[in-house]
Amino acid sequence: MIKFEEITLRAVEPEDLELLYEWENNIDYWLISNTIKPFSKYLLKKYIENSHKSIFEAGQLRLMIDIENPKKAIGTIDLFDFDPFHMRAGIGILIADRGNRRKGYATKALKCVIDYCFNTLQLHQLYCSILSNNCESMELFRKLGFVETGIRRDWVRSAGGYLDEHFFQLINKNAGTQTDMSRH
Repeated sequence: MIKFEEITLRAVEPEDLELLYEWENNIDYWLISNTIKPFSKYLLKKYIENSHKSIFEAGQLRLMIDIENPKKAIGTIDLFDFDPFHMRAGIGILIADRGNRRKGYATKALKCVIDYCFNTLQLHQLYCSILSNNCESMELFRKLGFVETGIRRDWVRSAGGYLDEHFFQLINKNAGTQTDMSRH
């Protein structure tokens, strides 16, 4: 478990099945997660059974975000597309209930995971893709030092037309790297 003030990041437990089933099958989140069909409880149960594997084994890691008062899970934070050669991973976060948003929980959870990724896993970089209609997420990631490095135009089809996808990166300045001579 990783604790920071009133939040705890913890491993996924079998007791989380119903909550994950609800969140993964909420069509309001499908656009941002690039989902086009529901997840079965069977598939989620298998995922939970394998969630004990390290990011080096599974190539991904999901952590539940718990708050203390009242004690409950409010979301998830995911590391995905882990690349052990280049030491990078994608990152995504969900605070499921709108009533728990804008309270600093996402900021604290991201700070914890960034610290874990850079100081424990020794990753060189984290990255994320955020749709143009998700200004709150862009603001959150910018606040924590992520830099927008590109835009994929008309990348995701939505009910209202196509949306741009913004690409953000956070480079670990303390990671051991060789100097890229092509930049000098």
